[in-house]
Amino acid sequence: MIIETFQAGPLQCNCSIIACPDTKEAIVVDPGGDVNKIIDKLAARGLTVKYLLHTHAHFDHIMGSRELKEKTGASICLHEGDQWLYDNLQKQCGLFGFKATDTLPVDHYLKDEEIIKIGTLKTKVIHTPGHTPGSTCFSVEDKESTLLSGDTLFQRSIGRTDLWGGSMEEILKSISERLFVLDDSTTVIPGHGPNTDMWSEKRENPFFN
Repeated sequence: MIIETFQAGPLQCNCSIIACPDTKEAIVVDPGGDVNKIIDKLAARGLTVKYLLHTHAHFDHIMGSRELKEKTGASICLHEGDQWLYDNLQKQCGLFGFKATDTLPVDHYLKDEEIIKIGTLKTKVIHTPGHTPGSTCFSVEDKESTLLSGDTLFQRSIGRTDLWGGSMEEILKSISERLFVLDDSTTVIPGHGPNTDMWSEKRENPFFN
């Protein structure tokens, strides 16, 4: 498995590239901006991106989606619960002093427990409402287990619930019932900030201890 995470966009969202080393097919998770940077990283590894997966539709995670779709032809994928946020990208950006172009239509609505395949790699969709109604995490199983948790779970923290559609009750339930059941060795790549692991979050995350 090839995986690379880097900061992109106005709020330095963690954008990740996941790829099959055999077929060179790739997924880009949360293209929040800096599309040329993403394109360069794909080209450097000789990758062809098939899917743009979004953990949720806050502006800092979707601002590069239109341009990246136009340049690569990759499918825009989002949970339907966040369609209303996706449709209001310009309004979201305006509230924070940023500008954005209109979004393109979602190509595929992600479903809980769905498997997204690229080459020999399988990525499972885990619906984790709380930060937003349509928040999802992506579990990639290879020799090592990796979770892309978006803004649901952070190193020793959780996502905000005071924004549009947020719910503290739901995010705590999503993490405890959907994420903490994953293997302790799972590497967690959050939507912002440093990586962590499931063992540490189960034992040291202050929202659960």
